Amino acid sequence: MMSQTTIPPFHLAFPVRDLAEARAFYGELLGCPEGRSSNEWVDFNFFGHQIVTHLSPDECGSTVTNNVDDHNVPVRHFGAVLDMNVWEALADKLKAAGTKFVIEPYVRFKGEVGEQATMFFLDPSGNALEFKAFKNIESLFAK
Repeated sequence: MMSQTTIPPFHLAFPVRDLAEARAFYGELLGCPEGRSSNEWVDFNFFGHQIVTHLSPDECGSTVTNNVDDHNVPVRHFGAVLDMNVWEALADKLKAAGTKFVIEPYVRFKGEVGEQATMFFLDPSGNALEFKAFKNIESLFAK
């Protein structure tokens, strides 16, 4: 398996309704350092990856879900796989901030290959995020 230091960063661009909201959510709440920006977009360092929030209010939000482990998981979502202690600290920080979760933090697939802690929530523009942590990171891609 590739180590974290050799994985090339991904790039993801997505719509937001307001750049100030995006800065507060991604920059302040999630702690993602801000990179370049303009009046229409802002780059963030999302756990070593580049995300770009583009001002495009008409393209925001998605409500389609699929059933996973008896939960309605937003089909369109992104996030990061964190170390368990980092995941737990983020879950605590989000709870303390009054975050409304789409799926509350919990452990799914208990006792199975792929056992993982997960949580889903929306940014202010309705973009769904999932953060997860694996009991055993080697099971990330296990079948």
